[in-house]
Amino acid sequence: MSEKAIAAKKLIVDELKEKLSRATVLVVSDYQGYSVKQITELRKKLRPENSELKIIKNTLIERAVEESGLSELAPHLKGSTALLLGYQDAVTPLKVLVKFIKDNEKGAIRGGLVDKTVFGEKELTAMSKLPSKEVLIGKVVGGFKSPLYGLVNVLSGSTRKLVYALEAIRKQKGGE
Repeated sequence: MSEKAIAAKKLIVDELKEKLSRATVLVVSDYQGYSVKQITELRKKLRPENSELKIIKNTLIERAVEESGLSELAPHLKGSTALLLGYQDAVTPLKVLVKFIKDNEKGAIRGGLVDKTVFGEKELTAMSKLPSKEVLIGKVVGGFKSPLYGLVNVLSGSTRKLVYALEAIRKQKGGE
């Protein structure tokens, strides 16, 4: 193998290691049976989600995950492999991939990482059914806010009753 080819492969591995370090979600999937047009369509759907789909030789992926300390991902690297890398929300790109696989009835998720924790196909599919991070945060904030509104209502109820009582006394006395 020429030095040029070795340098090119090293560059690919280094670039992949950098992307692995930034990724919040990494999914290893099978892309066999998809056309170039379908892969391009999936990539277009992932781009707005700050995610990307990479198709790289398994040997280069193995080297990158091993050098990144993610060697538990190696058993999933068999056959035609596509890597989904998400850099913000972990759930949204996963939803896009699962929907794409379901719609096309081809391919499969083999496994992956979410925040550096390894998950299998079933767990990742279950995660894809969760609401996005923003929605979950909204629900938590709403849960905190609801009892506070109740407390404010209860506390202001006494003040309101006092004002009504004073108003009644004023009217009874005929004053202004």
